[in-house]
Amino acid sequence: MWTEKSKLLCIFNLLGIVMIGVTDVNVNHGDKKRVIPALDLHCMSWILGSSAEGVSGALVSGGDGPEDTGGQEEAEKDSPEQNSQKTSAPTGFTVLGGFESKPVHRVLPQWLAEPDVIHRDIKNNLVPISNISGISAQLLKKLQNNGILHFFPVQAEVIPAILESAQQGLLIGRGGYKPRDICVSAPTGSGKTLSFVIPVIQVLMERVVCEVRALAVLPTKELAQQVYKVFTSYAEGTTVKVVMLAGQKSFAAEQASLSEHRRSLADIVVATPGRLVDHINKNSGLCLEQLRFLIIDEADRMIDSMHQSWLSQVVKVVYRSGSGSETTSIFRRTEPAHITAASLSPPQVPLQKLLFSATLTQNPEKLQQLGLHQPRLFSSVHSQSSTTAAAPTTKQDRFDFPQGLTEYYVPCTLSNKPLLILHFILRMKLSPVLCFTNSRENAHRLYLLLELFGGIQVAEFSSRLSPGERKKTLKGFEQGKIQLLISTDAAARGIDINGVKCVVNYDAPQYIRTYIHRVGRTARAGKAGLAFTFLLSVQEKNFLQMVVEAGSPGIQKQMVKPENLKKKLH
Repeated sequence: MWTEKSKLLCIFNLLGIVMIGVTDVNVNHGDKKRVIPALDLHCMSWILGSSAEGVSGALVSGGDGPEDTGGQEEAEKDSPEQNSQKTSAPTGFTVLGGFESKPVHRVLPQWLAEPDVIHRDIKNNLVPISNISGISAQLLKKLQNNGILHFFPVQAEVIPAILESAQQGLLIGRGGYKPRDICVSAPTGSGKTLSFVIPVIQVLMERVVCEVRALAVLPTKELAQQVYKVFTSYAEGTTVKVVMLAGQKSFAAEQASLSEHRRSLADIVVATPGRLVDHINKNSGLCLEQLRFLIIDEADRMIDSMHQSWLSQVVKVVYRSGSGSETTSIFRRTEPAHITAASLSPPQVPLQKLLFSATLTQNPEKLQQLGLHQPRLFSSVHSQSSTTAAAPTTKQDRFDFPQGLTEYYVPCTLSNKPLLILHFILRMKLSPVLCFTNSRENAHRLYLLLELFGGIQVAEFSSRLSPGERKKTLKGFEQGKIQLLISTDAAARGIDINGVKCVVNYDAPQYIRTYIHRVGRTARAGKAGLAFTFLLSVQEKNFLQMVVEAGSPGIQKQMVKPENLKKKLH
């Protein structure tokens, strides 16, 4: 018959634990003595869980001899309280590995942990445009004509960095090496667009043959239109040509604007991801084999929105060998690899990525998807998270809020939200107001309700409208013809709307990045602005905690008395 000890020994042997002879213990196994090493006892106790200590005792106590009695007496000396404090290892053995509780430290790569710091205070750190070397007299005059006499801190830092990376021309970087990719994390309205438009046009002004050498990719049509207008404005009067691929025109019209008789008609292409992929897949004449700058605006959204397919396709066509023979193609591009003397000869056009965002993630795993080359980070937030004990899964990133922004939250009920909007416009005289909802259905419902009420000029801005209607609505809002613009988050990303004094979060945002981009539509370029968030009682705790942890300088409570909402609002 199998004894309980024999069964345990069989299980032990079947598990294949290697016998290591350290302080062996004699055990009766039928008619023979078996030797069980001490380390195996510890392993077995770990495998068998809570009952392991008893098993160890049974094995050590053995059978009917004098040794057994001594073992039992020794085991009975310990009280239940003492036994509960024991580890699963037998007494006298050292448990290796140091399992004592230690704080988890968040360790970032050096380029993320030690960025080039940008001044947060815009007004007190303006730099005269003439102080930045490398900008041509033609571009300086264009800046002055547009009323720009000083660069903001982000522009004063990033423009020289991009120009420096192209000092040796379009082919190679300094010393023959590929230039470093550049990442910029700065608040909304701090001038990020101009910080890549000026240097890119400056570099391309010196080109001889027209080829697509700069590609700017943006997540929405409105953002693409905005960046296209800035590029066009500063390229006017130069030989640099700018083309937009965002679905504003028909595919055939866009195709005709790219090339003619296999000759490129564009130096700079501004595109949305979907339209860009269409042109790549349909061989519409978009040639990226001479691409020098890849500009990714709103970079965090491009990562989070699963738009990564466009990036892999761009990289594929960038390094695609030309139609001619490889031996006759002098400047044939190859995918970057380890830098050697052979890889640097013959010289080839390097692809430099320029990333811009107000909420650039500090998650290296996400950033890795972009395939950055020795990146250099410019940031207005110098986080000490690399040396602070924190759980990386729960600690959220900290961001820089616009300096002129004053934040409020308004406790409310679901039924009095529309009355609060009317109160702000008709009583508090806040106008123009940009109001955000979490869905286009909510936006449309609120629009119909306020239009029915009357007395204010209200419009909606969402995917319900055609691109032409959205463009017309934004223009009317900027011109002051619309007091209240009710929008989904379609307008929260990067859209520069002049004159927005107040932002209202009619529906509280669920994510901190959404909040930052929404409130960033006001308090732009160092100006003052107000942001109100309507919060139900169940939302207050989580929302306020989220905003404070993100680095908000302080959000104040704004109470509106119920009797003020009952009185006649006209």
